[in-house]
This record gives sequence, C-alpha cells and structure tokens, in this order.
Amino acid sequence: MAKRISILVLSIGLHVTITAQDNTNIQKDTTKPVHKYLPDVTVVGRYSKSDIQQMPEIVGTSIYAGKKNALIVLDNVHGNVVTNNMRQVVAKVPGIHIWESDGSGIQIGLAARGLSPNRSWEFNVRQNGYDISADPFGYPEAYYNPQLQAVQRIEIVRGQGALQYGPQFGGLVNYILRNGSEIRKKFEFETQQTVGSNGLFNSYNAIGGKTEKMHYYGFFDHRNADGYRNNSSYFTNSGFGTFTYNINKKLKITTELMRSHIRSQQPGGLTDAQLQQDVKQSFRSRNWFDITWTTAAIIANYEFNEHARMNVKVFGIFGNRNSVGYLPAGGISIGDTINHSTHQYNARNVNADKYRNAGMEARFISDYQVFHTKQTVSAGIRLYKGTTYRYAADGKGTTGTGYDMRLTDDTWARDIDFKTTNLAAFAENIFRVSKKFLVIPGIRYEYITGNAGGRNGFTATGTPVILQDQKKSRGFFLAGIGAEYHTGSLTEIYANITQAFRPVQFADLTAPPTTDVIDQELQDARGYNADLGYRGKIKSWLFFDAGIFFLQYNNRIGTIVQQRTDGSFYNYRTNVGNSSSKGFEGMIEFSPVKAFSSTINKADLSVFVSYCYTDAKYGNLKVITKNSNNQLTETNLKNKKVENAPENIIRTGMTVSYKTVSLTGQLSYVDDSFADANNTIIPTANAQNGLIPAYSVVDLTAVYKFSAKLNIRAGINNVSNSTYFTRRAGGYPGPGALPADGRTFFISIGAKL
Repeated sequence: MAKRISILVLSIGLHVTITAQDNTNIQKDTTKPVHKYLPDVTVVGRYSKSDIQQMPEIVGTSIYAGKKNALIVLDNVHGNVVTNNMRQVVAKVPGIHIWESDGSGIQIGLAARGLSPNRSWEFNVRQNGYDISADPFGYPEAYYNPQLQAVQRIEIVRGQGALQYGPQFGGLVNYILRNGSEIRKKFEFETQQTVGSNGLFNSYNAIGGKTEKMHYYGFFDHRNADGYRNNSSYFTNSGFGTFTYNINKKLKITTELMRSHIRSQQPGGLTDAQLQQDVKQSFRSRNWFDITWTTAAIIANYEFNEHARMNVKVFGIFGNRNSVGYLPAGGISIGDTINHSTHQYNARNVNADKYRNAGMEARFISDYQVFHTKQTVSAGIRLYKGTTYRYAADGKGTTGTGYDMRLTDDTWARDIDFKTTNLAAFAENIFRVSKKFLVIPGIRYEYITGNAGGRNGFTATGTPVILQDQKKSRGFFLAGIGAEYHTGSLTEIYANITQAFRPVQFADLTAPPTTDVIDQELQDARGYNADLGYRGKIKSWLFFDAGIFFLQYNNRIGTIVQQRTDGSFYNYRTNVGNSSSKGFEGMIEFSPVKAFSSTINKADLSVFVSYCYTDAKYGNLKVITKNSNNQLTETNLKNKKVENAPENIIRTGMTVSYKTVSLTGQLSYVDDSFADANNTIIPTANAQNGLIPAYSVVDLTAVYKFSAKLNIRAGINNVSNSTYFTRRAGGYPGPGALPADGRTFFISIGAKL
C-alpha cells in the first residue's frame, strides 16, 4: 500500500480551503501522504496559508502524479486580483512569462519555456475543466478570462498534463470558479468594493448557500476605468451562476452559466522614443475592442463505489469578438487625423468573429489490484465541434470616433467559415511498483478535422479571392510516461517525458492573398516536453520545487520570401525549422518564524524566491528575405534566440503578518528578450522589431481582517513608477511597443453577511 499524499488542515486565524468542482469531506492531515483520489472534494492545501501549493496525486478523475504542477489559492494571494494582475498572482510559479500590455486585465497573455504569450494560446486554457478559448485547435486564443475575484484556485500543469487535456506544448491552465460548496449556511452574501487610480471602480457581489442536498453560487462583477494611458478606457460586466444537486449518494448534477461583456479603447503602440518621452500618450483615439462571451455546462459526477467514479461534462461557447479602428499600413508614422478633402476622419477597419462551439468530455477513474497492490487507471473520451465565422472589411467602417460596427457598403471583404471537429481518447495508469516508487504511463489519440472556406478578400481589380474548401484531417497518437519516487513522507523526485502537438491553424491558411502563398503541404508542428525535479515540504516552514526541463518544437510554421519567374516577390508560408528550450525552474518558500519557534502563533514571516533560466534557440531554420536592391538573401537562424523568451525571470517577495494584519512586498525581474527571430537589437522605426529591454517592478499589498466577515485591502503596483514594455506588436492592438502601466493604487473593502 502506497503512502498517502499529505493533506494539511491549519486553523490559524482564517481557515482556508480550496474547493474542487465536487465536494465531500476528507480527513485532517496526519503529516503522512495520502495517495487516494480525492473525488469532488474540498482539497485543503498541502501548505496551509500559502498561495502556492502542489496538486495531490489524484483529484477527482484526473491524475497529477509525476507531473510538473502548481496550485494557486486565490484567497491567499496578497495582490491586485481586481484587475487580474497576473504578475502578482503567479509570482511563485517559476518561469511564467506575462505580456503586461493590457493594464485592465481583460486580455491575459501567459507562456513558459520559450513559447508565445499571445493570449495564452500555447496553453490549454479552461474554466472548471472545460474549454473557454475561441477554438483549441483552429484558433486557440483566449479572448475571455474569468474575473479573478470569482476564482477559487488556478491549476497549472506542464508537460505530461497534455495527455489528459490536449496536445498543447504549454500544458494546462485551469481556472476553478467559486461554487458555494465551502459555505456552511443556506444563504450568504458577499461584496467587495474597490476604487483606485485612473478612475478605477469595481463592484463584486455574490450570493451562495448550501443545504444537505445542494449548493449554489452566483456573482455579478462590474469594473470600469479611464485606463493608465490616454484613449484606454474600458468597462467589463460579468455574471456567473452554478447550482449543484445531490440526486442521491452516488449521483450529483451541476449546471453552470457564465456571461461576460467587455469593451475597451485600444490606445495603440509607440516608438521607443515616444515611450520614453511620455508613456501615457496615444495616437489612436478611435480604436475599439468588444467581446461578449457566454459559456454553459452541465456536469455529472457518479460514484460507483469508493474505488471507482465518473465525471461527464457537456459544454458550449457562444462568443463574439469585434474590433473597429484605424490601422494604416504605415503604422505609427501615419497619424489618425482629419482628412482635409473630406473634413472627416478616414474610414476605419472593421473586423468581426463569431464562435459557436460545443463539446463533451467523459472521464472515468478506478482502483484495481495487481499482486495485492492497488493500482489506478484513468481514461476518457472527448468530442468537440467548433465553428468560427470571420468577417473583415478593410477601410469600410464609419468615420466616427465611438464604437460602431456599421459598414458603408454592407460588404465584407473577408467572409470565411472555419470548422473544427475533434475526437480524442486518452488513458493513464499509476503503477505502484513499491510503496515509494510510482510509474505513470499514458497515451492519447487525437483525430482532428479542420475545414476553411469562403471569400478571403478581393484582388486589386476587385475580383473575389475564393478560398477553396481547405480540409485537413489527421489522426495520431501521443505517448508519455512519468515517474515519482518518494524520498520522504512529504518529499519526492519526479520525472516525465511526453509528446506535444500544434496543428495548422486558421491563420496559417488565410494569409493575405495579394502578398502571401500557402504551402499546400504545410505540416503540423510536433515535439515533446521533459521534466526532472525534486519537490516537497519540511513540516510547515519550507516548501520547494526545483527541476530542469527540455522542450523540443519541430516543424515551426513561418514565412520566407520567394521570387516568381516574372520577377515578382511573395511571402511563402511553410514549415521553416525547429527550436529547442532547456533550462531550470525553481521555487522556495521559507518561514523562519515557524522554523525556529513552535510557540509563536500570532506573528509570521514568509519569504519566497522563484527563478527560471531558459535557453531557447532555433536549430536549423532557413530564412529568405528581400533586401533593398530586390535581391533574395538566404540566411539561417541556427543558434538565434527564440523571440519573447527572456533568459532569466526572477520573482521574490516577503509577507509579514501579525494577528489579522499582513504586508506583502514583491519584486519581479524579467530579462531582456527579442521581438523577432532575427534577434534585432536596434529598434526599427515602426518599433515592431528590436530588443525588449529588461525591467524590474515592485508591488506592495496590505490586508487587514477586522473579522472573518470584514476586510480591507490596499496596494501600490509598480511602486517605483518604472517605464517598461513587454511586447512589440506588428498589427492590432499596436502597432509598435505597448507600454505597461506605471504606478497605480487600489483600496478595497469587503464583507460577508
């Protein structure tokens, strides 16, 4: 019988719990690991009041043994969750690279290990275990991210986690929303009101309750602000409701409905000189971004017996992404000014996407005996169908300044339908070779069909460019294996290696027809992830996780310049080569008060350091460009650094607490990186390429809990008012360098009744 994963219950001050989707009671910690699955349980973290924890080996119907993972407890995060400040939220997860070009927190961009942070598309982004991105295989960008005040925990799984959730190189980011299961009475009202810099106002209001047979939770959140830069105002409205009913001791049904509406001005990019001159300035006053997102799900959990259970999710997405603005080909240098001949602004570009997706996932987990030793198998299937309707009308929008999606001639230049069908089957098994040693092999089969058709614009003479039905179907297996060796009751060595996959996406098939040609033999990108690490805790005063990683990314898709027989040039989109990332990820959190004194219980001091070193470089990767003399020049990117991949990311901080008062300070340092694969150092005139300089940011947060029902929070973000940017954009929402917010503050008052 294997040893058990440790589940700690700490009753100092505020009792903190993390609730999984389905909940039952679990035992209090005896400091011995508990290696049983925790189905629909209230998971009490391994590390008490810390906001960073490690996932148990099994939760619900999912296996986490042998995987690089992190569990972020939002109730314990001392930071600005109101505006989704991920720099503070994921500070203790080493190596997470964040695009901070959107101070509103509307669009979250996360990456790791040299991957792209663009709308977190290299991760499988989920909410309560089901997809929330536009299309995981055709257009995987996450336009919607939940309001973090409503999030109970964030699960981040790297590497081998792909086998259970999908083939993505980055792994899994899963937002688990509050569902009311932790509430111990029939009705509870919660409110959190926040004000801050630049006209920030946020109102979060929720109700919830629990009886013997059911629990429920619902919230409405409104946020608006003028924004840090000129022309960067925004508002968000989001609501969520969930209801769980225990039909009997074996079966419970949960229904969920979420709707979000976001509208924001896009101030555009700056040149490096403009950014240093006045980071708040903006040369775009008519650019708008609008998103409505609705998700719905029905979740069934059935317990056959104490050793076997099933989870079934049926979900759907109804989303719209709209943008309108003036984005001239000349970029920043072309001002958005009144046309002297018409005495009006120029007409704006209008773009609209509609997403209509539905899916189902069924998962089963069971214990079984082999030679009187318990083993565990988890398996499941996935069915998914996504449809994207994409419309674009370059220069046919209105000449106004406000948000307006009307067209002047009712004709969309681009009118394309994208359809994706996905069937997957997966299985993993925990083989308990001994009480200390676990081996976890896994396999996943994916069948993906992508289809694109419609009008892809017009030629210079006005002839429609018809995108002939481009259908691509493929089926393939992914395999992986992980291992865990328990060096003590609370420490372990882990290792894994697994295959990864990035399919050809819609954007790869619909490049501008007047300038680009698509390789008809364009291949999907493939590769693998590997981890080797050591993690665990020493009593209640030390938590750590340190390891090395390797990520191989083959058949990367890119563009090279080619020349036709008539002498004209075109961009050829094809598979250009490979890249690899290797490095170190480590995190340690230490409480000297707990380490050296067992009698002090009113005061505490916690110090953490998270560090990641990433060496991400291209292998043999051919590039053909055109010089000023219209000559083709062939080079190779071998040993060039991968863009948006800083070598060093360091985040450190300290929390001092006494009774119900705490003060947290954090320092984030991110190394410089390149915006393009050619590793351009000197910024170009349009600021789209060039070095992204290193930067440091300091944040302070204070929390005072008058009681378990009343609190006040306040914070200063970017205390030193550092001027920096994390992204250079080639087009929307730039182009140019997109600066991060300078010094801001917030104060928040909350109550539970």
